[in-house]
Amino acid sequence: MKTAREIIETYDGPKVRIMEVCGTHTHEIFRLGIRKLLPKQVELISGPGCPVCVTPVSFIDEAIYLALEKDVTICTFGDLVRVPGTKMSLAGAREQGAKIHVVYSPADAEKYAKEHSEEQVTFLSVGFETTTPAGCLSVKAAREDHLDNYSILVANKTMPQAYEKLKNSADVFLYPGHVNAITGTRLCEDLTKEGISGVVAGFTAKELLTALAVSLVKFQEGKPFFVNCYPRVVTRDGSKEAQVLVDEMMEACDCEWRGLGIIPKSGMKLRKEWQDFDARIKYQMPKIEGKPNPACRCGDVLQGKCKPSDCKVFGKGCTPQHPVGACMVSGEGACSAYYQYS
Repeated sequence: MKTAREIIETYDGPKVRIMEVCGTHTHEIFRLGIRKLLPKQVELISGPGCPVCVTPVSFIDEAIYLALEKDVTICTFGDLVRVPGTKMSLAGAREQGAKIHVVYSPADAEKYAKEHSEEQVTFLSVGFETTTPAGCLSVKAAREDHLDNYSILVANKTMPQAYEKLKNSADVFLYPGHVNAITGTRLCEDLTKEGISGVVAGFTAKELLTALAVSLVKFQEGKPFFVNCYPRVVTRDGSKEAQVLVDEMMEACDCEWRGLGIIPKSGMKLRKEWQDFDARIKYQMPKIEGKPNPACRCGDVLQGKCKPSDCKVFGKGCTPQHPVGACMVSGEGACSAYYQYS
């Protein structure tokens, strides 16, 4: 019986495009040297699984509006600080006097608000199904602590609608294991009915090689498929507790993705009974239209239309030290991975 590595290295089937949906997969595949094992007819392309990368320019502009116009202290993950907005990044806003506080979790942001009652505090809630429950818990804690100075600016997204949007961009999806740990596998199983194939992948060398080998074997069978290659963490039902929490506090809404445009029902927003903690409502946020840098091709990278190295500013005008787009800023970004490893 062949090993996973042997299956990959000796693959002589038809050309196949496999999309690494998760940014961590992209970085690990580079770091582990797995790309060097692939035959020429196997192409790995990057997808929209980096939460910072798919967050649109308008979201950064909204955060800057709150910080500079409403004197709100912004609590955020570090990756978002240098993502360019239309005119500046949050780092640029900080240079103009904005209060930008880096945190490691929404709970840290809620704690900061509790300890600084004289400040209005907004947490920038980005990410997918993995991080949405933590944002909800911070809002629940703020209500229990009777805080009137805490809110969240929501840009949380759900993955299934993105798979449907990109179904013609790839032959097989490498589904992100941490997302499926929350959602379970039923949604991905259902996607096979729409002709969408994929495997759930873990993050170790063995798990990634197994997922790629299974993808190649199943692809040659010529019909849509789904396989859970991360069973030690991912179950069919996922985390019921997390699902119930999010459903109790949030509802689906249309949402803008960088590069993909507005995808119906792919975003999340707080339900009416929790809207006191919705920063857009609390501060009567005007409609803000972000304008990305025209030189940036992050949108094409996130759709698998080009590799980061195809971008004219990659490694020249755009580097991790001086990023033009979000994909170069984030630790999970495809451009960052290509710059670091190739």
